[in-house]
Amino acid sequence: MKESNKFLRLLAKDYPTIGATTSEIINLEAIMNLPKATEHFVSDIHGEYDAFQHVLRNGSGNIKEKINEIFGDRLMQKEKNALATLIYYPEEKIKLILSEYETENEKEEWFRMTLSRLIEVCVFVASKYTRSKVRKALPDEFAYIIEELLFKDNKYANKDGYYNEIIDSIISLERGAAFVTAMSNLIQRLVVDQLHVVGDIYDRGPHPDKIVETLMQHHSVDIQWGNHDILWMGAASGSAVCMANVIRIQARYHHLDILEEGYGITLRQLWNFADSTYSTETNSCFYPKIDPSEPKPLQEEMIQLTKIHQAIAIIQFKLEGPIIRRHPEFHMDHRLLLNKIDYEKGTITLQGETYPLTNTSFPTIDPIDPYQLTPEEEAIVEKLVLAFKNSNQLQKHISYLINNGSMYLTHNHNLLVHGCLPMNPDGSFMEMDIRGKMVSGKVLLDKFEDAVRKGFLYQQRENNDKYLDLVWYLWTGPASSLFGKDQMTTFERYYIEDKATHIEKKNVYYEKRNEVETCEKILAEFDLDPSKGHIINGHTPVKEKRGEDPIKAEGRLIVIDGGFSKAYQGTTGLAGYTLLYNSFGMVLVSHQPFTSVKEAIEKESDIVSTRRVVDRELERMKVRDTDTGKKLQEKVADLKALLFAYRNGEISEKIYRKSSTYL
Repeated sequence: MKESNKFLRLLAKDYPTIGATTSEIINLEAIMNLPKATEHFVSDIHGEYDAFQHVLRNGSGNIKEKINEIFGDRLMQKEKNALATLIYYPEEKIKLILSEYETENEKEEWFRMTLSRLIEVCVFVASKYTRSKVRKALPDEFAYIIEELLFKDNKYANKDGYYNEIIDSIISLERGAAFVTAMSNLIQRLVVDQLHVVGDIYDRGPHPDKIVETLMQHHSVDIQWGNHDILWMGAASGSAVCMANVIRIQARYHHLDILEEGYGITLRQLWNFADSTYSTETNSCFYPKIDPSEPKPLQEEMIQLTKIHQAIAIIQFKLEGPIIRRHPEFHMDHRLLLNKIDYEKGTITLQGETYPLTNTSFPTIDPIDPYQLTPEEEAIVEKLVLAFKNSNQLQKHISYLINNGSMYLTHNHNLLVHGCLPMNPDGSFMEMDIRGKMVSGKVLLDKFEDAVRKGFLYQQRENNDKYLDLVWYLWTGPASSLFGKDQMTTFERYYIEDKATHIEKKNVYYEKRNEVETCEKILAEFDLDPSKGHIINGHTPVKEKRGEDPIKAEGRLIVIDGGFSKAYQGTTGLAGYTLLYNSFGMVLVSHQPFTSVKEAIEKESDIVSTRRVVDRELERMKVRDTDTGKKLQEKVADLKALLFAYRNGEISEKIYRKSSTYL
């Protein structure tokens, strides 16, 4: 009782009177009866900044849906497309449109018509929010004007002249372009309330740094870390082996400029070492993968890329050895491969089978101690680790991922996790020994998250390896929820032609997630209602052109990795899935490849999207039914207790009267 009274007295500081308390209860009860706001789910962006930006700007087709709903047959399809493109890319589209008009009267008329339509769209998308929330989203420069236009009363004509004068003044003062841009950005802001990024911002594509910058400007976003994100997080935290993996992947996809130009990390010492150490004739397996739509590098550059690719790959394999040896609980001894090579014969023996190596150039490996770095390699690794830790831009981006991300998220009945929940063949959750304690299921993911956070926060401390080794394990270990396979056959893919050695067996989760019973068991593990919840995965591209369905277990699980990355699109047959969850239910959206921003603006070519209903609500979902609603209900209960205390005399009101000032 004493603790309860103490809490109520603290609450009374914010609500000092019966009037203030009842007003807030009425306000919160009203908010809980608003429609649930729209959530937008994306995953596996893999550095494809332009395609991601377009999906973000168009709300996965949500803006065009609103335009169709508002204007119906009042506008032709061409006019709707033009309006949608204007909302996506206002500044660029305005310049293009105005260049086509010859007179000022034509331009002014276009502004009047466009502003009228934008106001109509904005009123519609703002209608599910309180005035207070909309007000907070308004751009400072035009906040008062937009608020007046959004909440005007169309029933009475008393203020028509007032509203018309606002529009005329905007145009006559040459603020039309700025106002159209502000309105367009506001529509983008209001059409989606919450963005969920279900992993893998980094690797393969050219601009992950720009994607993180975009997310940092977003009004409401959460991130579930992916396996490729974990590599960069480990590298920024000081893990040498994660750092080597990051550089290897950038070299493989010809994106080393991300490191040098995006993050200011110089690779000059590594370039010089690779050029002087490795031959150009024996490393064809390290040729980089070049995007056919990009200009092909000069032959000399290709040779340099190939050399640095091989040099960092060997360094990576050497760095993996000591980690595996000091962690027998990782059960990864089978990944110690450098000591299985016969360097004289140029062969390797795996599981009793001997294979010829396609590349027998190992100038830095001592067959007696193959995992020992050479003095030059040690110096390179030490310098690169410091460069990653001292890159202000990288540290800023990874700090953002740490503070706004997690291994998984439970939100509005749904479980968001990038990869999987590791399972045994019998369907039980796979256990792992973490510092002497066997853990599985939700607890295992919590332990992984703890290691990631401490690995980054403790990067200046000694003995940080116990956390960073586990971060690397998340990239490649058999019980990792982000990897989800028994092994990563990187060495075999480089050095052995026989594809039987390239097999990476997926965790049984990927079979069992098709079963309703398994999905319900996982949802219950995370304290979610199995009858309402969904599991939302990324990580494994859905091979739609081979007939794979992204909706599994009768709708209990949805996979939204459809291939943002160009490297996957030949296999998947499309360019990504996204998911929308609004008050009416869930809609899965599949996208065709994005061409370019230029084409989107000039030709008004949107990404062709196909919408598919996953789960339709029998009754329209309200804020009351969400996680936010639960918090509001708790606050209402507290306020009602405070109200009772006021009326019962347990707490006295603090009534402050305004003093009168006489001149």
